Amino acid sequence: MDSKRIIESSSSSSSSPLLFRGNAESQSQQYDSSDDVASNDEQHKQKITSSSSSSSIPPPTLTFTTLVAVFGSYVFGTAIGYSSPTQARIMIDLNLTVAQFSIFGSILTIGAMIGAIVSGTIADYAGRRLAMGFSQLFCISGWLAITIAKDAWWLYIGRLLVGCGIGLLSYVVPVYIAEITPKNLRGGFTAVHQLMICCGMSLTYLIGAFVNWRILAIIGIVPCLVQLLSVPFIPDSPRWLAKMGRLKESDSSLQRLRGKNADVYKEANEIRDYTEALQQQTEANIIGLFQLQYLKSLTVGLGLMILQQFGGINGIVFYANSIFISAGLSESIGTIAMVAVKIPMTTLGVFLMDKSGRRPLLLLSAVGTCLGCFLAALSFFLQDIHKWKEVSPILALVGVLVMLMQSFPYTLNFGLECEIS
Repeated sequence: MDSKRIIESSSSSSSSPLLFRGNAESQSQQYDSSDDVASNDEQHKQKITSSSSSSSIPPPTLTFTTLVAVFGSYVFGTAIGYSSPTQARIMIDLNLTVAQFSIFGSILTIGAMIGAIVSGTIADYAGRRLAMGFSQLFCISGWLAITIAKDAWWLYIGRLLVGCGIGLLSYVVPVYIAEITPKNLRGGFTAVHQLMICCGMSLTYLIGAFVNWRILAIIGIVPCLVQLLSVPFIPDSPRWLAKMGRLKESDSSLQRLRGKNADVYKEANEIRDYTEALQQQTEANIIGLFQLQYLKSLTVGLGLMILQQFGGINGIVFYANSIFISAGLSESIGTIAMVAVKIPMTTLGVFLMDKSGRRPLLLLSAVGTCLGCFLAALSFFLQDIHKWKEVSPILALVGVLVMLMQSFPYTLNFGLECEIS
């Protein structure tokens, strides 16, 4: 590959803000293959590489590494799903008010915000692999604090620490998976991140219906320990190693991920050229985001983030069991219904994501979220006016299930924000 051409192309776009750097980078890597044919040996290497990279069967090391990474996604899901099945027992055992438990439920998002803010810096300086292990120290400490809690303050501290941990994981895991996977497998592998979040949340709902809240917190430590103990056995991101100037380690990591007999010549050169082009770009400032040429993309990206946070899904997920009980439904029926709907719908979303596109799924998610909120609100409105009481539990159940059915396209917001940037 002609690295000089890449550097020139990247320098011409160096004034672009960091948020929109992805477009410049992807354009800078395009080249005319007719100019790059230097010898028969070069052509032979490219053919071998092309045939090996097009294989749809992932190497064992790549599969194992991705599995270790998505344990972090599972931890994310368990943290989100913990408050719903444990609310009643925690309030009774620790004599908490509704306001105190509401703080316990919502403080997770404050911790996640803190973790997300520092996640990029930690991942860049320590590496993706160590960042995942570091995040699990927060999660384990938080779950232990919840397990031994004697009052509300221990719960708050534990929930905040878990939030910091999952805030780190929310950035590091998808980035790490995207950086270690080949292009032809990247979409499916990154979608597993969302699927494991769903599995963690759903299984926590289910297990929480049968075990004490302290035991459920101990169970939450298990996937944290699995990832923490497995991290030393997986390779670091080849792209991060190349970015840090550790080129030999980058090549070794790439070879390990692609398999002992795989030809990684072309991909290794692409990573090096990409890194060189990236280093030529100047750092952008946040004021540059508000230039007229980026206004549409910025509006779409921020709009998706706002809709994601204010769409009501977090309130439904955190307090689903309480909603069911208030609507007159059995807690166990609601939990089983949620698990029966959420995992299959998320799995379906994984397969539809690349076939139907992001935009149709997001539109479907928006409509479904509105419908779910409307049905849940209508259920409680009918209870307040004492009309159609026999219908209100059904409306609440359908409303919550419709909201949860939209949760996978809803989580595509993050991915689409990255793409439009």
